[in-house]
Amino acid sequence: MASLKTQPPKSDSFILSYPSPSILLITINRPKQMNSIPSLAHWEADAIVQWYDNEPSLNVAIITGAGTKAFCAGQDLIEQAVFRKNPPPLSARRHPPSGFAGISRRVGKKPVIAAVNGFALGGGFEICLNCDIVVAAPTASFGLPEATVGLYAAAGGLPRVVRNCGMQIASEIALTGRRLTAQEALGFNLINKISKSQESVIEESVEMAKKIAALSPDAVIITRAGLRETWETASVERAAQIVGERFEKGLHEGENIKIGLEAFGAKKKPQWVPSKL
Repeated sequence: MASLKTQPPKSDSFILSYPSPSILLITINRPKQMNSIPSLAHWEADAIVQWYDNEPSLNVAIITGAGTKAFCAGQDLIEQAVFRKNPPPLSARRHPPSGFAGISRRVGKKPVIAAVNGFALGGGFEICLNCDIVVAAPTASFGLPEATVGLYAAAGGLPRVVRNCGMQIASEIALTGRRLTAQEALGFNLINKISKSQESVIEESVEMAKKIAALSPDAVIITRAGLRETWETASVERAAQIVGERFEKGLHEGENIKIGLEAFGAKKKPQWVPSKL
């Protein structure tokens, strides 16, 4: 259990737990609806990931779905059908700036791992496309079926799937409704690994998270920023400059660089402190 310094936001659609110190597990808890997410829950998720970024005791987050069938089936289309008949204010239907489930367009500060326990469709796949690492169960599947119901992948998934696997494969996924198996997603560089079993996907994701949590929190934040800046910026050199300008002073004035270098010299395990970046 993490020793939290602040309390998390409350939510009706997400369960928060702490499988290891400094690791947050976010579980989409709508199994009867295949973990599809209603409009209000996107704002709940946005509040959760903002809290996570600012909570000093937490270094890595994992997102998964309740049950064994679905990671996330996307937007709650039953709710959307109701909205078509009785439209609420536009503000009630919009996603937060961080996107679907507060993650699909999130920049953020700290890493998020997707533990994909079942199918990830529509917005569920868009969550994965913007996570830092994706671990998928052998039974997982991925797709952007929005066009089959007259919609399109509006939560940031289209440019990201092109960046991740190229125009032609991305076009087939988005324009034909093709659903990818976990093995196909691995072959297209859309996920990092396939877990040994459906049951072990969270455990293996936690093990991945522990590797990150063992590193300097400052170094993780800056390294992640460097990776994502390169992903977003056309010029790789400009991306390197942006990250240096933003973080170098804070890194060298922080405590963790001193702790790391002294531990290396003494051949001891570093005892990191929460990041102040």
